[in-house]
Amino acid sequence: MAKVILTHEVTGLGAAGDVVEVKNGYARNFLLPRNFALTWTKGGEKQVESIKAARAAREHASLEDAQKQAAALSAKPVKLVVKAGESGRLFGTVKQADVADAVEAAGLGTIDKRKVELPAHIKSVGSYQANVRLHADVAAVIQLDVVAGK
Repeated sequence: MAKVILTHEVTGLGAAGDVVEVKNGYARNFLLPRNFALTWTKGGEKQVESIKAARAAREHASLEDAQKQAAALSAKPVKLVVKAGESGRLFGTVKQADVADAVEAAGLGTIDKRKVELPAHIKSVGSYQANVRLHADVAAVIQLDVVAGK
């Protein structure tokens, strides 16, 4: 088992600043290469405090603000225009940053791309759902309408 300090929120594991124990392979092959975690050291306790302070500054000011934004995100679908072929197959895939940019372009506020959870690789036009963690207690479901364009 490896002890790591999370630098980002990982669904099912913990929030940024948490010290957790995970299997060696999970830490080595997933968390560390994607910069979701740092290896735990005795000097790492100072990093935990700075990570928690940065997380608090990034989070919504209050639970009520997060709930208002979640209601706005769930109320109307977000149109995502992407480059696609004639058969509806995309050139590439839809990424978390694309969803965050589309939400901002739709006038629904700004969201952190790292908080967007896509269900699977989106590689064709159609309707999809994505989850967004706005606060520790608030998650929103966004209806994505992926359409061909550009």
